This record gives sequence, structure tokens and C-alpha cells, in this order.
Amino acid sequence: MRRSPGASNAGQRGTPAGRNRVRIIAGKWRSRLVKFPPAAHLRPTPDRVRETLFNWLGQRLDGLACLDLFAGSGALGFEAMSRGAGRVVMVESDRDIAAALRESARLLEAEGVEIVVSDALAYLRRGAEKFDIAFIDPPFASELAARAMSVLRDRLHPGARVYVESAAALSLPEPWRRVREDRAGAVRYALYELNS
Repeated sequence: MRRSPGASNAGQRGTPAGRNRVRIIAGKWRSRLVKFPPAAHLRPTPDRVRETLFNWLGQRLDGLACLDLFAGSGALGFEAMSRGAGRVVMVESDRDIAAALRESARLLEAEGVEIVVSDALAYLRRGAEKFDIAFIDPPFASELAARAMSVLRDRLHPGARVYVESAAALSLPEPWRRVREDRAGAVRYALYELNS
């Protein structure tokens, strides 16, 4: 739950002033705060949803390569790194938000975190690195989750798992298998697995 559709929707639900930070909930950085620019379109995934997600994934992600597409606050990527991920690539198109991610990574001394300033779909199409876990949390009520899933397959290892937040349930064909799903308010979130 990071963004409402489009960066210009300043009047939509967002992060209230003075609350532009998110707490890492477990792992080596437990209770550390990650700060991000105050922006109406930026809405970090809430603690309760992150707790559910990492219960689904397993509490430890030791050595896994993770992709945080549409990184926003970085809550999911930093949480994964805190829980032992070997590498986390965060893709963010907004340069100011990407700069805040870099500063958070510096403060956490987060070796293994790479911040990429890019359009998410362009990043997926141009690279070759493969991942074990991907977090897909695009602007709310956009069609970017389905579009990302349509090009994500070639960037994943067989058996990879993908967490997706979306306004409506996604209907994904093989090789995707929905493992778990739930909802929080208007947002659906689900965990998919790439069948090998």
C-alpha cells in the first residue's frame, strides 16, 4: 500500500504530516525507523500486513535475493534485509524518494541493498538478474500489478514467491499459483508462487 494512482493526487489518502516514517518490525533492525519524504501518494504497508506477509514467507529470508518493485518507503525491502536477505534491489522512479531510500540504507549500514532509479516495468524488461522473492506494491487502483506480473516471470528463479497488493483480485494464469490471500480495507494482498 504505497501510492494512490499518480504522483499528483495530493488530496487523496496519504501519509499524514509528521508521520513520514515506518518501523521495521523484526530481525536485526527491529524497531529501527526508516524515514521517507512526506508525500500524499506514499502509503507504507502497515505493520499488521507486513507481519502477515512475513508469517507467510517465513520469518527468516537468509541469503535470498529480493526485488522491491515500486519501493516507495522501502518498508518491505528493508524488512526483508533485516530478516537476513542476502540482496535487496529497490526500484523507485521518484528521485527524491530514491534519495531517502539511499540515506536509510546508509544509516542502517545496509550492505546488499541496491537502489535503482527507474520505471518499474522498464527495469523488469531490461535486466537479467533473477530473484527469489519479489514485492509488487504499485500505485493504488492502477493496473500496474497485473502488468508487472506479466513481465516478471523471466526475472525470477523457479519456485520464487511474489507478494502483490492491488485494489482488485488478480486472475493470473499458469505458471502462477496463489498461495495465500487476504485484505485490509480496500486493499487485497496475496502471495503467489512461480511454478517451475
